[in-house]
Amino acid sequence: MTTSTENAVLTDKDTLKEVIDCLTEHISIDTQGAFNQTDLFNIIVGTASQADTIENTAKKFKKSCSGKNIRYHLAKFKSFQQLETQLNLALISRLPGRIKKRNLKLAIDLNLIPYYGKPSKQEQDYIYRSQAKNGTCSFYAYASLYVIAKNKRVTLAIIGVKNSDTNVAIISYLLSKVNSLNLKIKRLYLDRGFY
Repeated sequence: MTTSTENAVLTDKDTLKEVIDCLTEHISIDTQGAFNQTDLFNIIVGTASQADTIENTAKKFKKSCSGKNIRYHLAKFKSFQQLETQLNLALISRLPGRIKKRNLKLAIDLNLIPYYGKPSKQEQDYIYRSQAKNGTCSFYAYASLYVIAKNKRVTLAIIGVKNSDTNVAIISYLLSKVNSLNLKIKRLYLDRGFY
């Protein structure tokens, strides 16, 4: 006989499956041959969770695929706004029910990823300028809105920050994404990127 505590145990394998299922439900991408969308998401999630390269993760994968093949499929995403919308739908699709019943502490973070080089026409609007860090003043930036509950984070929404976005616009956008969830907000914390 198993106890309810034993049933609640979530393994890395279970977590990976849930993430892949969620991405597959909300994000559509055409693939070819034996390489399918689930394979693509397995490699992308594996790369991100292990802080590895696409090439190394692809080598570990049972099906034969290369980093070049993965990048070819990722290049199919032409509309950043559409992808962002799909990701935000995926984030709230697995929202734990108990979150809706509590007065919540929400937080918004601004995250900067160093950018080096000359931006393409598609990238130009998304190159965010800030104080020098890691040898550059140029960054890809995104902001995330999340619930703080029992020292855990549950991300509710994200936005890719354009260089023309104001802090008020970023905060308003993120809050509007969760407005339909009818959450009870007790407090909102903003990181120093919004100061």
